[in-house]
Amino acid sequence: MAYRRTERVVRRLAARHDAILAAAQSAAAEGGMAAVQIAPVAERAGIAAGTVYRYFPSKTDLVNDLVAQACTQDVEVMRQAAEAAPGPLSAIAAAVVAFGERALANRKLAWALIAEPVDTATEAARLGFRRALAAELDRLIRAAAAAGLLAPEPNPGLTAAALVGALLEGLIGPLAPDVEASPARRREAVQSLTLLVLRALGLADARARGLVVQTALPALSEGAA
Repeated sequence: MAYRRTERVVRRLAARHDAILAAAQSAAAEGGMAAVQIAPVAERAGIAAGTVYRYFPSKTDLVNDLVAQACTQDVEVMRQAAEAAPGPLSAIAAAVVAFGERALANRKLAWALIAEPVDTATEAARLGFRRALAAELDRLIRAAAAAGLLAPEPNPGLTAAALVGALLEGLIGPLAPDVEASPARRREAVQSLTLLVLRALGLADARARGLVVQTALPALSEGAA
């Protein structure tokens, strides 16, 4: 007779799985991907290393799941911010601001998850992360163009990919300014990059600046835009 897991057991297994990923994320936030090792992660999670291997057969599996989880969370945060915006152009600005604020809230973790040199298997998971970010921006750009608020892009997918590159390099790349310690400088950096995105999509400077201000002050409404 096959063993059937009770709801309580399923919850316990899921909670342990999440605890392992949380411990891995804490390790990455402190020491980068090099710090995500089975034994230290198990110690952080308060379990035996052998238990970690039951959920993640190798370090690569653990790191890949960590990247996938971050991808899902980041895209969902962008989507929720866009859906709460009053119009298609504000949706683009809100999504960029949401991603930027999340990345700069813990820049070391963002660097570890997206840009830190890693092995080939993990780089493949990272590519999926970048594609998901580009796909979300592409969706928002197409929606604004369909509403007549942007000129149709001849290649919106390429535009979205280029914008992802600009965001990642500007926020967490080796040339990005160090703003993590200052909330005011983080906010300024995110607003500057949001302005860059809107200008790149062809918005006039005054309109782009207005959208950035309205995104920072959600109580204001932009009407149909």
